[in-house]
This record gives sequence, structure tokens and C-alpha cells, in this order.
Amino acid sequence: MNTYQITVQRVETAKVYSPKNTDLKYWAMAALTNNMKSAELTIRIVGIEEMTGLNERYRHKQGPTNVLSFPFDMPREWDKNMPLLGDIIICAKIVNQEAKQQKKTRIAHWAHMVVHGVLHLLGYDHEIEKDAVKMELHEVTILKSLGFPNPYHIAEKGLHNGRGC
Repeated sequence: MNTYQITVQRVETAKVYSPKNTDLKYWAMAALTNNMKSAELTIRIVGIEEMTGLNERYRHKQGPTNVLSFPFDMPREWDKNMPLLGDIIICAKIVNQEAKQQKKTRIAHWAHMVVHGVLHLLGYDHEIEKDAVKMELHEVTILKSLGFPNPYHIAEKGLHNGRGC
């Protein structure tokens, strides 16, 4: 049986859409299933200011981004029965703006950002093309199992580059 401890923190103070905690957790669990039997992670919903600060400090990139993942490097002596994966930070305003620009439903784009963030915590990356293809294929499969369309179909139409972070 899988055991997941997923905490949702909401610190965005503006009246900006974000999905229910149960949805966020469900999408995260879908990304964890078949990858880990147990895990603990935090999903933090933030505003532009906090995301901008994190993006500049840790990625050395100006301005906000949609999602950041901070994997936890667990010391060997810690209990591996419930591995602490890390934190996913999502900027509500940016995700909602992207959904509108990319002509996606907000809920589908939010699901994608959660799945994308969890896969980063699991070690997936998209810096190298072959790794990006592998990660995107995994994202598409997970999102399809959740009833969402391929989030990269827009890239084929040239509306965005297909890579969210």
C-alpha cells in the first residue's frame, strides 16, 4: 500500500484562483504512484513577490516563474520508510496567466504544474533534450490517466516552447 504525506501551504494573499487541496494532493499522488511507495512533500502556493525572490536567489533568473522544485537531500541515517522528497513552490498568478495565454483550462494547467514539480523531486529534468523527452512523455502519461489532455500539444502549434520552468 502506498503512503503519502502531502502538505499544502497557501501564502498567496491576493484573490487568485488555485485548486482545492484535495485536487493538488491527488495530482501529486498520481505522479508518485509507480515511482515510490511512500513519500512526504509540501506544495506551497505563493504570490509573485515570493516566487520572484526564490527564482532569483536559487536559479539566478530575473522575475517570477510558474513552478520551482526543491528536492530534499536526506541524510543516510534518516528513516527511509517515509522519504522526505522536498517542496514544490507554485506561483498562482503565473500559472493562471499561462493557462489563459496558452488557451488551456486553469485546472489542466495546474495539474500539469503539480505533476511537473513532483517529477522534478523524483529526479526528472529537462535541461538536455533526451531527458526532456523522457520527462514530457511521463507527464503526458500521468495527465492522461487523470483525464487531462497533452499539455504540450500547444507547443506543436507554436504558441509556447512547451517547457514550463
